Amino acid sequence: MELGLGLYARMLTRDNLAFARQAGATAIVVHMADYTTDGPRHSHFDADAKGWDVSGARGKLWTVEELVALRELVESEGLRLAALENLNPALWYDVLLDGAEKQSQLEGIRTIIRRMGQAGILCLGYNFTLAGVWGPRRLPSGRGGAGASSFDAADPVVQKPIRNGEVWNRVYDPTAPEGVLAPVSREALLRRHRDFLAAVLPVAEESGVVLAAHPDDPPLETVRGQARFMHRPLHFREMVDSYPSPSNRIELCIGTVAEMPGADVYTLAEDLARGGHIGYVHFRNVRGQVPTYTESFVDDGDVDMPRVLAALCRGGFSGVLIPDHTPLMTCGAPWHAGMAFALGYMRAALRAAETDSNREFQLEASPCR
Repeated sequence: MELGLGLYARMLTRDNLAFARQAGATAIVVHMADYTTDGPRHSHFDADAKGWDVSGARGKLWTVEELVALRELVESEGLRLAALENLNPALWYDVLLDGAEKQSQLEGIRTIIRRMGQAGILCLGYNFTLAGVWGPRRLPSGRGGAGASSFDAADPVVQKPIRNGEVWNRVYDPTAPEGVLAPVSREALLRRHRDFLAAVLPVAEESGVVLAAHPDDPPLETVRGQARFMHRPLHFREMVDSYPSPSNRIELCIGTVAEMPGADVYTLAEDLARGGHIGYVHFRNVRGQVPTYTESFVDDGDVDMPRVLAALCRGGFSGVLIPDHTPLMTCGAPWHAGMAFALGYMRAALRAAETDSNREFQLEASPCR
């Protein structure tokens, strides 16, 4: 397995790439849509500034040249660009909503996938949801008072209806008429997802690109009055079986699975790995399950994270793991400190898991056994 770090495109500085390399990462996953700003923004390469610009370019497709420049920037710091993650809602809102621009937006996604293949970027993570990843509150609830994200389904905002012209918690059409989005059932959402896969997977296969679907976080049946796509362990198998393909995989988020009542994180991880169904892994820990939970340091939650690594090893997974949503530490660089702690823990745990896996293999192969 390979240790990686996720960075928003706006964070793609040489200092942050050097930080990743110094902490032992060898791969980078780039979040190409910035959901932390006031509206959906899409990242584009700024040739003059030699960096990545998230100041606008609403709905504009990445060019091959931009993608190559991104890959070369990451490689110039001794790292590998393993995946891009998330599409700007402005690029595919009618794919999610089954609207009038659906077919043209599907063609845009096919174009992105072709260009990724041409640029040598071979994985795209995505989240097929109307309400998006619902941002929980950050409280001093982590170990020692670290700032950690907490979720409570009883918060009335969690089911606040989605306004017209909005998806993924972001406004894609500020001129939309007043009113709210009518409820969409899970069955309807599944049909839309099958349409999406049928349209884009053949191009992904031709281009050598893997599509990796993230489970719903939080894993509730509905958020903001809209059904969720993948909120129970059985939905993972349902998803990969809906369109069998080496390009149709899961972006396995350990924390999200742990939030699901009754989920067996270890068996699910091993089964998905054994079937070759994992694109890459979000490696994080939590305390509690829906309806209430708090994200934690990687070594301080309900999940035995080394046991997860052992399960992935047994299943034969050899891809990338990145830390995800780590608590903010009390210091001058809260995010960097939290990520450094997670990366150090993961690096040591990976070495231990792979050593144990090799030892087990040698014992099984020994004629003395």
